[in-house]
Amino acid sequence: MANNLVIVESPAKAETIKKFLGKNYEVLASNGHIRNFPKSSLGIDVENDFEPKYITIRGKGALLVSLRKAVKKADKIYLATDPDREGEAISWHLMEALKLDPEKTRRITFNEITKNAVRQSIKQARDIDMNLVNSQQARRMLDRLIGYKISPLLWAKVKRGLSAGRVQSVALRIICDREREINSFIPSEYWSIDASFGISGDKKPLVAHFYGTKDGKCTIDNKDSADKIIEAVKKSEFEVTDIKVSERTKKSPVPFTTSTLQQEASKNLNFSTQKTMRIAQQLYEGVAVKGHGTIGLITYLRTDSTRISDDADASCRQFIEENYGSDYVIKSSIKSAGGKNIQDAHEAIRPTYVDITPAQVKDQLARDQFRLYQLIWKRFVASRMEAARFETKSIKLDGGGYRFTASASKSVFSGYMSVYQTEDDKEISDVISSKLECGMKLTASDTSAAQHFTQPPAHFTEASLVKTLEELGIGRPSTYAPIITTIISRRYVAKEKKNLYVTELGEIVNEIMNKGFSSIVDVNFTANLEGLLDCIEEGTINWKTVVSNFYPDLQQAVDNAEEKLEKIKIEDEVSDTVCEHCGRYMVIKYGPHGKFLACPGFPECRNTKPYYEKTGITCPLCGGDIVIKKTQKGRRYYGCINNPECGFMTWQKPSGRLCPKCNQMLLVKGNMLVCMDNKCGYKEKE
Repeated sequence: MANNLVIVESPAKAETIKKFLGKNYEVLASNGHIRNFPKSSLGIDVENDFEPKYITIRGKGALLVSLRKAVKKADKIYLATDPDREGEAISWHLMEALKLDPEKTRRITFNEITKNAVRQSIKQARDIDMNLVNSQQARRMLDRLIGYKISPLLWAKVKRGLSAGRVQSVALRIICDREREINSFIPSEYWSIDASFGISGDKKPLVAHFYGTKDGKCTIDNKDSADKIIEAVKKSEFEVTDIKVSERTKKSPVPFTTSTLQQEASKNLNFSTQKTMRIAQQLYEGVAVKGHGTIGLITYLRTDSTRISDDADASCRQFIEENYGSDYVIKSSIKSAGGKNIQDAHEAIRPTYVDITPAQVKDQLARDQFRLYQLIWKRFVASRMEAARFETKSIKLDGGGYRFTASASKSVFSGYMSVYQTEDDKEISDVISSKLECGMKLTASDTSAAQHFTQPPAHFTEASLVKTLEELGIGRPSTYAPIITTIISRRYVAKEKKNLYVTELGEIVNEIMNKGFSSIVDVNFTANLEGLLDCIEEGTINWKTVVSNFYPDLQQAVDNAEEKLEKIKIEDEVSDTVCEHCGRYMVIKYGPHGKFLACPGFPECRNTKPYYEKTGITCPLCGGDIVIKKTQKGRRYYGCINNPECGFMTWQKPSGRLCPKCNQMLLVKGNMLVCMDNKCGYKEKE
């Protein structure tokens, strides 16, 4: 009997696969990567055609010994790491480190960990795809070169422990740019007017909203204009000039890709991108399900394709017909969403067995596993269902020279919404009376006006940042979560509730990267590099050509930055605060959370205090100093030094001047001064 060895990455995956193969198969795990660049050196010989130097990861020696023993006993070896570039690279590293015989070593991949998929993959075993391996090698080398060349510069110019990354620095720049947009945003005042029209025989009045005139939509800029319109409405009789009834459809959503799963899990389940990927990995690698044993509940979780296999498509359509009816099964064929950056090597994220419903496995999954599986299952089933249909009715009322409109919709056919709804799908509308007819005369029984202000762009959340990175072609499915995790763990960005805010440290690093390495943090440059990595995967470009073309520009930028960038002094600056323990003037230090005051007599005196940078502006409430403070997570704000006795605080920089209308503080926004009370609305040029 032949002795076959299958090597995967994780023990959980190994346990699941063991159950699908016979006794003549041994399944072992490499526990992820077994080789990497050395920590103590660059690991890339730039003088010798950029030849990489890989070493065994510390702690993996004993594992390699046990794998070598298993290899010696095996007649055939199957490398079954994940079906993407990184998985292909892990298989290649295993082959190199274990010195595997190419004649008896084969590569197998499967998009789902099910009995049929695993057994079928063995029948379709192939050689290692060196184009995939080289694409991953190029990515790692580019990241390595940037990290090892620029990070020491940050240590020299700012402080030790900082890091720069090819993609993380671009993500930081995107967040910083949004922060600047928000801080310089000047709100504009506008008003809305609602009018209630009584309809004979109906208890509920028709509520219509101000639109403008017959000639087009109008914006109400101030209260005087709103009052003028209200007066005209009260004195005028309105006529129903148009009633339009139509049908609107909402198409079913496509199945999840990695980025859309991360976005929806963030919105609906409040999961971080890292948590989403961790739980999805558990569902992919295998969960014990009653009646099925240990199986992978979802397909591979790193993908940017929306394609679904023919078998899975047919199975889902049959499930919908049996459980919802034939009317709910989508009639048209479904095309995969495509684009220049789409990697269609495997399917969208879907349940491996559509007939294993969330309700059936709820008691066998952890709470978060169940919630994520339910989200994936519902989205996939919805993608194979007909569109939802709505009957819409819109009304136009004209009178006094103005036009008001009202609209409503009601569901005619629930379609995919019977299974899956997002926030955007939820219909909120009033019912419009069926007694209304064109030409009918109505009088407003009540009118109300409300003041509003335009809102600045929203702060990035993890979900919206992933969406932006994907739209810009930056990063790939496997990189979104690590990018966000890195910039948060480095304290360049703080996460409060769902929003991402730049910290003082993040602003410093971003400023240095923009000054010294503007091309590297350029969005288009980073997206183009991703395109070159795709070309390497397709075999149209040599991977070392990409690296060798990139390196000279990087080295020149580093040399220029070392010469031109000034050192940022952020430590040991003497303050005017006296240490109450020993009488020395305390110095400003820089720690993981930013600046703080410390006694220079350390270690004899260990006194420390929070450091508050004075703005030179007096608090309008109590007369104390307004200082720059930080939240626990590092977000900067301006507050009174006498807090908590005084509650003054603002996120924007105070100007030191008071509003001439309401006596509140004027804030600096771009080149304007704006009253901190939005209801006041006062603004002037700085």
